[in-house]
Amino acid sequence: MTERAPGILRAAGLGGGPVTDVTRLRGGSKKGVYRLSRGDGFSAVLYVWSTAEDYWPAEPGGDETGPFAHASGIGLFEASARHLQRAGVRVPRTYLLDRSRALYPADIVLAEDVRGGTLEELLEADPRAAEPVMERLGDMLAAMWRQRSDRIGKVAEVASAASVAVGLSCERIVLDRALRQLAGAGDRVPSVAAARPRLEDRLRALAAAVTPRAGYSLIHGELGPDHVFIDDQGQPVVIDIEGAMYFDVEWEHVFLRLRFGDRYGRLALSGLDQRRMDLYGLALDLSLIEGPLRLLDGGFPDRDFMLSIAGWAVERVLAPAG
Repeated sequence: MTERAPGILRAAGLGGGPVTDVTRLRGGSKKGVYRLSRGDGFSAVLYVWSTAEDYWPAEPGGDETGPFAHASGIGLFEASARHLQRAGVRVPRTYLLDRSRALYPADIVLAEDVRGGTLEELLEADPRAAEPVMERLGDMLAAMWRQRSDRIGKVAEVASAASVAVGLSCERIVLDRALRQLAGAGDRVPSVAAARPRLEDRLRALAAAVTPRAGYSLIHGELGPDHVFIDDQGQPVVIDIEGAMYFDVEWEHVFLRLRFGDRYGRLALSGLDQRRMDLYGLALDLSLIEGPLRLLDGGFPDRDFMLSIAGWAVERVLAPAG
């Protein structure tokens, strides 16, 4: 990586001075994320998509296309950035997007290094200073909600008119996926296996209570405070955007509610469908059992962190409904 970094910077029109440091950044499970730093203080972030950088095994029975297909790849990044920017959402500026494999033996994007830290860190250190960032993030979410499509799917598929989720509703897609993930979680966690009949009945009852809907909103899909960086103007910058899709906005909000906790009220939208929220909340909890445990099958290095997520989600799923 270090020997190729100057050439990547030159190809991006950013000069070719010596690269003093290449640091792998924490958290990437589907792509490699590296900070390239020069002695003059300039830095950029390199995204690398290759099989060696992707720890996720295939989801048994999962779809290869559609809103919950594996969200990895330069094409998804490019389309998501375009759609989010069109909606007024700040994402890291792209300096270079390269599929040639001439600069590096993988698809790569060189992007702006947003150095203001994450919203998660700011909420911990100084909640009052985070308030204007939360307000701007809420405005971004409202702008995304106003971006509408009559099709369900990742933005790249919707934009290319690919036949995604034809004849299926969001609630049906979520139900089918949740049932698969419940089975996968039960294979790994005996207490979930014992509760599987009850949980299946609950999922089906929640899905049956949802009324049909037409029209879907642009959502990020996994927007936690760790996926929001802050630029030098105090603006929120959204990262990990490959999973952006047109879907029920409630899917975004069950994730926001879970990740922002007591601070979620600053981001909430009025008029959300509570029946969808109930179904999607249980489905999300199941995904947070099956997903992290499956990720560990692929050799993800931060094993304790993934086990802690799965254990926390097991407790939520098995808690008495109420």
